[in-house]
Amino acid sequence: MHRVGSAGNSSNSARKSKEKKLTYVLNDADNTKHCAGVNCLAVLKSPGPDGCDYLFTGSRDGTLKRWGLSEDRATFSATFESHVDWVNDVVLTGGNTLVSCSSDASVKVWNCLSDGTCARTFRQHSDYVTCLAAAEKNSNVVASGGLGGEVFIWDLEAALAPVSKSNDANIDDCSTSTNGLGSSLQNTSLRPISSSNNISGHANQCQGYVPIAAKGHKESVYALATNDQGTLLVSGGTEKVVRVWDPRTGSKTMKLRGHTDNIRALLLDSSGRYCLSGSSDSMIRLWDLAQQRCIHSYAVHTDSVWALASTPTFSHVYSGGRDLSLYLTDLATRESVLLCTNEHPILQLALHDDGIWVATSDSSVHRWPAEAHNPLKVFQRGGSFLAGNLSFSRARVSLEGSTPVPVYREPSVSIDGTSAIVQHEILNNRRHVLTKDTAGVVKLWEITRGVVIENYGEISFEKKKEELFEMVSIPAWFTADTRLGSLSVHLETPQCFSAEMYSADLSIAGKPEDDKVNLARETLKGLLAHWVSRRRQRFGSQTSVNGEIPSGKDLSSRTLTLSRVEGDGNLENDSAVYPPFEFSAASPPSIVTEGSQGGPWRKKTTDLDGTEDEKDFPWWVLDCVLNNRLPPRENTKCSFYLHPCEGSTVQILTQGKLSAPRILRIHKVVNYVIEKMVLDKPVDTLSADGTFAPNMPGGQHPVVGDGSLRSGLKPWQKLKPSIEILCNNQVLPPDMSLATVRAYIWKKPEDLILNYRVVQGR
Repeated sequence: MHRVGSAGNSSNSARKSKEKKLTYVLNDADNTKHCAGVNCLAVLKSPGPDGCDYLFTGSRDGTLKRWGLSEDRATFSATFESHVDWVNDVVLTGGNTLVSCSSDASVKVWNCLSDGTCARTFRQHSDYVTCLAAAEKNSNVVASGGLGGEVFIWDLEAALAPVSKSNDANIDDCSTSTNGLGSSLQNTSLRPISSSNNISGHANQCQGYVPIAAKGHKESVYALATNDQGTLLVSGGTEKVVRVWDPRTGSKTMKLRGHTDNIRALLLDSSGRYCLSGSSDSMIRLWDLAQQRCIHSYAVHTDSVWALASTPTFSHVYSGGRDLSLYLTDLATRESVLLCTNEHPILQLALHDDGIWVATSDSSVHRWPAEAHNPLKVFQRGGSFLAGNLSFSRARVSLEGSTPVPVYREPSVSIDGTSAIVQHEILNNRRHVLTKDTAGVVKLWEITRGVVIENYGEISFEKKKEELFEMVSIPAWFTADTRLGSLSVHLETPQCFSAEMYSADLSIAGKPEDDKVNLARETLKGLLAHWVSRRRQRFGSQTSVNGEIPSGKDLSSRTLTLSRVEGDGNLENDSAVYPPFEFSAASPPSIVTEGSQGGPWRKKTTDLDGTEDEKDFPWWVLDCVLNNRLPPRENTKCSFYLHPCEGSTVQILTQGKLSAPRILRIHKVVNYVIEKMVLDKPVDTLSADGTFAPNMPGGQHPVVGDGSLRSGLKPWQKLKPSIEILCNNQVLPPDMSLATVRAYIWKKPEDLILNYRVVQGR
């Protein structure tokens, strides 16, 4: 699994010398829907009788979404986008504060009624943050736990206190501290104090605030729960024990043993006396904390228990997990009933009135009837069984075929997601990616525009891949993955600048057909076109031409130390975005990256406001987009020898080693042979954009440009006499590049050898 950024407390310290990458996440269709499994849920009850209730969902696609709830439907209301990896848990506290945690090792705070702007980011954890707990009646207390074994207890009022500018030096530029977040956290608009963009507000330890650490876990933490007052905290994980803490001090009070596998779900009753735990050992256990022991165990599930929710009186528990089943169990009588079965493992549950929202590893979320206020109604419908107290008892029953029948067949409300992409193949042209989603639909993406150019429907991915094979060799200038359920494209310097194409091959009108186009540079310009235009509105156009980025002291000195940086003189037309690199404004991609401060962030390209700078973006991205400078690149040339075919009487003037751009076409080599053979004039008089240069001392001929006969006809259609170029006795097509010949015909590490001959009788 990939990890994003360098998480944890090191985010303020000196980073490794590896440059930060820029990733963009492509959005295919409906941005109002999740496109990967939903890991977590939270319900916000409206305080007023006629107010709207809201459901919040956090997904493996990296976003949270808010849904307005009515009797029979849920309506999309907002997307909360800032996490750069899976969202693993979400809690509501203090009326309108939403807290989320993620595999990007961060905990984020949002105003849940806002437009989705992140108010603050905490980066205390060293690894994936897996779980959160909030105290119902103490809006300040939130706990977070993760794979690093850390459990932190946050006092939100202190953590979110406005930051004084005086101690900017030792914090992570908390310029977007939230204004007036008092102890009640009742305000509905968390506004940044300064005009600086929210991205810079990713604070590490704002104003020196450090959460209380509950130290004791030696392994990963997967579950947390707290009582209503926030005076008791329980945690569980791979150590198979339930640990009990005093969250006010972080001190351990007891350890409860009994489970034989990872503890994945915990609940505390409102008083804090009773605790329910669900485990990968398939058991649910009820603990009496006053007696410090397990008083009941329930064998309801046939596989791992991953989610628990209790009725308001803690008399019954709803449970779900890997066996796709949602059960309701009476804790006193041990009577259990199968409410429904899902098509995917159940990850989290949230009660809402008389229904229960169920999140699974699918991108859709469903609400099922639950009768939380009168669970006896469900049992009256029949089909219940008594839960055993040994884990194999349920397993044995299911083997014997007496599987319980679900009470409900259909959910009462569904929020549909889109299918997650699960398979991808980067095609040889290095601009197209073939993908397949969970519904089996195969699509072809053009990643330099971020759009689907072909939807093939449900067909064989492998067959389509073979069908689309092209014999071309272009350097691997990007990598891709589908971890977030959509296509993420990663650019890293200097590798991303290794691929060039002729403008003719990209059908760019109004540009000489032999102009070389750097794919990464044009893609970055396309991605950041909105940002550049917003920046010009703010700062005027001089920022992109004078080779300096405002407040970019670090940047300019950094660039100078690079010994040589390739610049391109023609800046006047350079801000133009060519059609093959225009990204859709309707479904814009999201940028995931980080700059010199504040850690990784994610935003839609159209939400960038022009204030972002080297604190937010990698310096090499800004240098490319604003200053048109690229880092030194290797292997853009290809060396080869040109010899006559055996028995050929034709000779040409030069016989040394030649060198040309990798993308040079064979028809240019034909031109060169004709030039040398027929014209019999000194090649020195060739113009700068002629083909090959004269014999140089040292035996190697540099090849100057890629110029050719420019007219309506393809250059090689006019040539007299007819010349063929061969490699390994194979005649080469005129439009094949040297790189392709080397990769598919020559297939050897040594310098390429090409042969030429005159074709008779044409």
